[in-house]
Amino acid sequence: MSREVKRAIFILVFSEFLVCLGMSLVFPVMPFLKTQLHLSATDMGIMSSLFALAQFVASPIIGQLSDRIGRRPIIIVGLALYGVSELLFAVTNHLGLFDLSRIIGGIAAGMYIPTAQALAADITTPRQRAQVIGLLSASLSGGLILGPGLGGILAGISLKTPFYLAALMGLFAVLATIFFLPKHLELQQHTASAAPDMKASDWRKVMTGPMVMMFALILVSSFGLQSFESIYSIFVNEVFKFSLRDIALVLTLNGLCSLILQVAFFDRIVQWLGETRLIRLCFFLSFTSIGWIVLTHVKWHVMVATLIAFTCFDLLRPAITTLLTKQSTSNQGIINGLNLSLTSLGNIAGPLLAGSLLDWNYHISYLVTVVLLAISWLMSFALRLQKPHDYQTN
Repeated sequence: MSREVKRAIFILVFSEFLVCLGMSLVFPVMPFLKTQLHLSATDMGIMSSLFALAQFVASPIIGQLSDRIGRRPIIIVGLALYGVSELLFAVTNHLGLFDLSRIIGGIAAGMYIPTAQALAADITTPRQRAQVIGLLSASLSGGLILGPGLGGILAGISLKTPFYLAALMGLFAVLATIFFLPKHLELQQHTASAAPDMKASDWRKVMTGPMVMMFALILVSSFGLQSFESIYSIFVNEVFKFSLRDIALVLTLNGLCSLILQVAFFDRIVQWLGETRLIRLCFFLSFTSIGWIVLTHVKWHVMVATLIAFTCFDLLRPAITTLLTKQSTSNQGIINGLNLSLTSLGNIAGPLLAGSLLDWNYHISYLVTVVLLAISWLMSFALRLQKPHDYQTN
């Protein structure tokens, strides 16, 4: 791996860490902001769904665009829009502007996440890819480790203070990318040559039978995962009386566990089990642990089950992404764009359903989530992906 490739990966990891730190600052604050502003769980679900809807619309368009014009400008604009969305959320108390903020944030995520993953795939070999995707996922977990605890402290000043700091994190990420992500012609040619023209044959190579099954799995699983994640803070606050400190502690411990697994063990786990078996294991443990949360009445049981569920989710995402990027040596923008787009489609419906069911009954929402994740687990046994050379010879 050349010095410039290592430098590019470092900046991608650093920028994602800053963005995820900014995002996780606000996690423990949301249920208390909901109470202070007299919002319903449905209102909160709509906010999350608008974010996902914007992500869904933007991702495939941006994926193709980044294949044509290069990754770097898309990444910079995406990071800038993320900062704008967090600043808008910080300065307003009106539901309509909250929703607008989430739309801008969704567009930003649709620009940054698949493009950063596509750039990482462009400049690494298939053997290096699991390690690099693991590092990107670890940067997410690193942000989650520091974010909730820091957000809980900042919320003591004001519930809006974490959002201001999140906007500042976005600005730092933009500056880091502008000044330190390599502009070298070799990298630009590499990314631009990955798919100079999006032809029908490119789509046929991506949308083969095995890949369609993989994308269907992403859609169903994202619906279940987001149904759990989007209302977690509200659920444990209202059902188990978790305080701001309790929520921050659980999210911080989760980030620590995920960071250790992704940095030190993810590549080894993939080499040992393979991506497909890891995906099956994560689905199984996730729906059984959420079922445990529904059935238990003990607070520390909830914390342990939460750590299991969130750790599985944090391993599941890089496993799916690594598996997808290994299926083709080109069209990384369109593959990652479709990945995020279908994830966003599940994320649109998940928070809406979860929020509506939570307003009706606290436990029925998670029972539905258990069923959806169990379906995803069963679907994973039908997953039969071709090896990369099968795509290259098409």
